Amino acid sequence: MKNIIIDLEKYDEKEKFYDHIAERLQFPDYFGRNADALYDLLSEKSDLKITVINASKAGDWAKPIISALSDIDFVKFEKSGAEMKRSDFFYELPEELIAQTPIEPRDHSRLLKADRITGETENSHFYDLGKFLKKGDLLVMNDSRVLPARLFGIKEGTGAVVEFLLLEQKGDKIWETLVRPGKRARPGMRFSFGDGRLTAEILETVEGGNRIVRFECEGNFFTALEDVGQMPLPPYITKKLEDKERYQTVYSRELGSSAAPTAGLHFTKEMLAELKDMGVNLAYVTLHVGLGTFRPVKEDNVIDHKMHSEHFSMPEETAELIRRTKANGGRVIAVGTTSCRTLESIAAKYGEIKACEGQTDIFIYPGFEFKVLDGLITNFHLPESTLIMLVSAFFGYENTMNAYKKAVEERYRFFSFGDAMLII
Repeated sequence: MKNIIIDLEKYDEKEKFYDHIAERLQFPDYFGRNADALYDLLSEKSDLKITVINASKAGDWAKPIISALSDIDFVKFEKSGAEMKRSDFFYELPEELIAQTPIEPRDHSRLLKADRITGETENSHFYDLGKFLKKGDLLVMNDSRVLPARLFGIKEGTGAVVEFLLLEQKGDKIWETLVRPGKRARPGMRFSFGDGRLTAEILETVEGGNRIVRFECEGNFFTALEDVGQMPLPPYITKKLEDKERYQTVYSRELGSSAAPTAGLHFTKEMLAELKDMGVNLAYVTLHVGLGTFRPVKEDNVIDHKMHSEHFSMPEETAELIRRTKANGGRVIAVGTTSCRTLESIAAKYGEIKACEGQTDIFIYPGFEFKVLDGLITNFHLPESTLIMLVSAFFGYENTMNAYKKAVEERYRFFSFGDAMLII
């Protein structure tokens, strides 16, 4: 089944539209390039789902085309991100559905399985994921490991307690940090963490109020950080996490994230082994999740939001597995929005999947045309967030909002420690 997005804003005359659609859908040479011929050929198709966006922005030339498309069952008309407001992605969520602690064992969280074509959903559990996968499928997972990036330091001379949150490494033991309260952290001031296990000096204040900080310690900095740091849990989680490893995936290995790629938290090592035994392939990319993940969308118009930048890496082994999966007719399924953003960033930049690394600030919202993904495993995201916009781009806006409505009604658990959804 092919998912096709037709963006009518891209064309300024019918000839260009017909030329593009004929090539894309491999219409025969006798295609008459008019609305009646378009209807006749599309009506014969049984392997398509077409989403039309920006119909309201097309000129008069498109009216017969829109009329013809409207009469075809598998064609849906939706707004694109360029036409959407932040408030379009709001939904009511009872506070008690925000998961405060992880489910034990990991794979006993619930799973809402959603059909990407029909929008239909069914209730399941994560340990039953294999029922919806098949031999030759490929799961692409983000192996980034979360830094215990929250530190509580004592200001030398006053004993005042100040919170540091590591954001980005700038050099050897030099980090850009968020410091609260900032008025207690001016350049030259020094702080101690864990009875002196780690010390720090404020070097400068940068745009936006963050601080550049130089840390000092005996031995390895990251070992000291493991000793004295705390997991940077999202602000909506108010309960203390007893086991730091429960905010790490079981396959995490590349240290560098400020937040967990939470869709992967549901997997156990035993479950991954079982999936491999049934012929499902596993591959890894790295995207270090920044705290911009939790940055709210403040602009009313969706496309005015500026995405944060994050570092990613695609190894050749994974690139080759993706190419081979596609060539063999298998499905590429991203585990989490971070894996999704990595794959689609590379495809958008190079036109193919290849080994590479760099920074991405890709913003995926309705109207985005996916080049790699065939499926997505993801948690349930905050209202009006860039993450629910990404899901809406992949699953369709109406399908996504209907699925979230059902998840609320069925009392699914939401956000980082919550339940999961499989869209395939």
